[in-house]
Amino acid sequence: MPSVFTSRRNGASHAPFESFNLAHHVGDDPESVALNRDLLAKSTGSLQFMNQIHGDNVVEITQIISEPTCDALITKIPGIALAVMVADCIPLLLSSANVVGAVHVGRRGLVNSLASKTIDAMRNLGARDIHAQLGPSICGRCYEVPQAMADEVCTLHPSALSLTLQHTPSLDLPKALSAVLVSEGVTYEASTVCTLENQEYFSYRRHNITGRTAGVIWL
Repeated sequence: MPSVFTSRRNGASHAPFESFNLAHHVGDDPESVALNRDLLAKSTGSLQFMNQIHGDNVVEITQIISEPTCDALITKIPGIALAVMVADCIPLLLSSANVVGAVHVGRRGLVNSLASKTIDAMRNLGARDIHAQLGPSICGRCYEVPQAMADEVCTLHPSALSLTLQHTPSLDLPKALSAVLVSEGVTYEASTVCTLENQEYFSYRRHNITGRTAGVIWL
């Protein structure tokens, strides 16, 4: 299934959003964002974005609409490219022969079982043999969190347990999400790129004011 994960390069935005920022909500010039989205659409076709709030809502798209408030999109309509925006969270793309999905999986998305809910919604539309792609995101050695937060997440997802290089508590969200996918019978491939470590990607942890890259998938 055709898909793409964007980087931060070769766009129209200026610092601190340089240069391929796809998000309107971060304070970037709207015209620059529109130019970047138009450039992306040249390779993907019509783009459907969402207003992401770290929730657990899954929306089925049957035609291009104003950005719905949700953190997962699914469609069985060819020609609609679903986009999930990130700057450290995991851009999760799900594909099958007749249904695709784009999912925003951060810490809260993991706790909210958003990936499983999206997989269920795809299966309700007839999806079989689902395959997942995990795009670049912050890695387990970089996602430092308070001990109480680590305990809360790891109670539900033990495989998320990690430590930074300084041996402080952290969370390995890609590892935990991969375990979820295996439990759901979904095959997967995962990027090894850490968005905090790699300057080719936007990182909210590295620069609080920054842009957003995207994972995009379509039938």
